[in-house]
Amino acid sequence: SLAQILVHLVFSTKNRDPVLSDEWRDELHAYIGGIVENHKGTLLKAGSVADHIHLLIAHPRTCAPAELVREIKTGSSKWLKTKSPHLAGFHWQGGYGVFSISPSHRPALEKYIANQAEHHRVATFQEEYRKLLGKYGIEYDERYVWD
Repeated sequence: SLAQILVHLVFSTKNRDPVLSDEWRDELHAYIGGIVENHKGTLLKAGSVADHIHLLIAHPRTCAPAELVREIKTGSSKWLKTKSPHLAGFHWQGGYGVFSISPSHRPALEKYIANQAEHHRVATFQEEYRKLLGKYGIEYDERYVWD
């Protein structure tokens, strides 16, 4: 069977705590890439700032999105807790956004993900996330989006 399933995955740290450090950000992205590869997918692009992460993934056809997200968040959370004593209680937010993208939109999304630091000089994660939900036509209730 053949498939090409590209997804944009976004999630934040618990309560948007700004704890993702530049010091080991590339290592975090590589670690997540390994998790994705272990599930037969490919991490095409990763970008993060202190309080959230964006991932562009060639999603495996044999794995449900919720399963892959759970593995990414669980594995990377355990890894992060080893990086510093102040991360001993680290958690990602409970939820996430996963959006399918067209291959024709891949270059623009890769650029967007690469420029996260620039975007967040003018917009918060919450502003950015609301915009993404609107762009992808996802209805939501503010009471259940943020944790």
